[in-house]
Amino acid sequence: MDVLIAGAGPTGLVLAAELVRRGVSCRIVDKAPAHFAGSRGKGLQPRTQEAFDDLDVLDALRAAGAPYPSLRLYDGATGHADRPMFEHREPTPDVPYPNLLMVPQWRTEEILRERLAALGATVELGTALTGFAQDGDGVTATLTTSTGVETVRAGYLVGADGGRSTVRKALGVGFHGETLESHRALIGDVAVDGLSREVWHVWPQASGGMVSFCPMPGTDAFQFTVQLGPDDDPELTLAALRRLVAERTGRVDLTLRDLTFAAPYRVNVRMVDRYRVGRAFLAGDAAHVHSPAGGQGLNTGVQDAYNLGWKLAQVLAGAPETLLDTYEEERLPAAAEVLGLSSVLHTRGITGRRAAETDQLGLNYRGAALAVEERTAPAGVVAGDRAPDAPCEGAYVRLFDAFRGPHATLLAFGARHAGLVDAVNGRHGDLVRAHAVVGTGVAGPCLVDAAGHVRAGYGVEPGTLVLVRPDGYIGLVTGRGEAGVHEYLDRIAGRVTAG
Repeated sequence: MDVLIAGAGPTGLVLAAELVRRGVSCRIVDKAPAHFAGSRGKGLQPRTQEAFDDLDVLDALRAAGAPYPSLRLYDGATGHADRPMFEHREPTPDVPYPNLLMVPQWRTEEILRERLAALGATVELGTALTGFAQDGDGVTATLTTSTGVETVRAGYLVGADGGRSTVRKALGVGFHGETLESHRALIGDVAVDGLSREVWHVWPQASGGMVSFCPMPGTDAFQFTVQLGPDDDPELTLAALRRLVAERTGRVDLTLRDLTFAAPYRVNVRMVDRYRVGRAFLAGDAAHVHSPAGGQGLNTGVQDAYNLGWKLAQVLAGAPETLLDTYEEERLPAAAEVLGLSSVLHTRGITGRRAAETDQLGLNYRGAALAVEERTAPAGVVAGDRAPDAPCEGAYVRLFDAFRGPHATLLAFGARHAGLVDAVNGRHGDLVRAHAVVGTGVAGPCLVDAAGHVRAGYGVEPGTLVLVRPDGYIGLVTGRGEAGVHEYLDRIAGRVTAG
């Protein structure tokens, strides 16, 4: 086995899918006896939607989800005012999914499990990672189930096992930050008769603390949040929730039923000081935990997995181990930035407006080892940035269609690059798909730039080569032609550069 993944939430599932579609053998285990049933991480940011597009699950998620509803802010039992939490944005050629998508977490995980099963792998529930030791060649792990103990051997171990991560604790990695004991809440999912499903109902100044009910798309449930005081210790029962809501809101006309999930919640703001120890890695909540404000936690974990998956696959295929060092180099600063944003948004509260700052489209890896920018005066996007989408003609409707799949993509701007495209595909066809980007009206096996949108989105001159990594970030921008591309691809493929 190449990789053992502990934890089958969104982070672990994305990583498993990324590995399996690249032919990597892996097992994904979770100590829970059943799949998670709550709506907790319900917001999918634009950048996460792009990753899910690449994984071929976005259509299913968009069918299961809905845009975020407006907030209905109550003053007393019935007086209210409505306003949007997010400003709606129209799609553009470079950003096809500009708005936050609401999908209950249980449904997101279900769709990811279905995709994983289609790729040939399944989650092993009731299987706890109870110990491991690593050496220079791999990791020996102990898995414990209700039927006994199993010892397994893997090349690498990834802890995607949540904020109380067994893997992180065993590695002795620091988890720095704070637990905000004064910020406690009861959260869960319940059906409610008497509330419109068109808005998110919030009593911000309710006696005893804020109460909210957010309708979950595709279900008859609402995700509820009830703020708790330092001495509150409510029962996790439907009867107790009914009493609490009636006392706080004054709405005795509401009928609560079918409580499917309920849990106390404390705001934790913490992150690791290392993402890697030898052959063991941390991802998702095992590496960083956030305030729920701004919907950053699940999304940051998905991006961790999206970054790590292709790198593990390349190293297992022969690339140098140093490629794995770039996981921490890139994702640790990104997580720190997002954690700071989550904390700022938490201080605004649920009624604070959210802007494009939460969409994660601007997060980048500029200056990192895999971001090679060879232009002296670049305009537009640069190496390390997210690669923009654009409409095309011919074989592809959109640039993201060319990116979709486990490969890297080379965009060679200009018709003169036909020979270079053939040479790159011939040498690196297992890793990259190269396309000459040319203007409309040009025949041949080219990616045709519809109305100049690709060139405008990238801000490049004819003769420029742009290498887009498998995770949709720009790795290389060069004008040196074939030599520069071969050097970069040889580096991440572990080949000796010709000459």
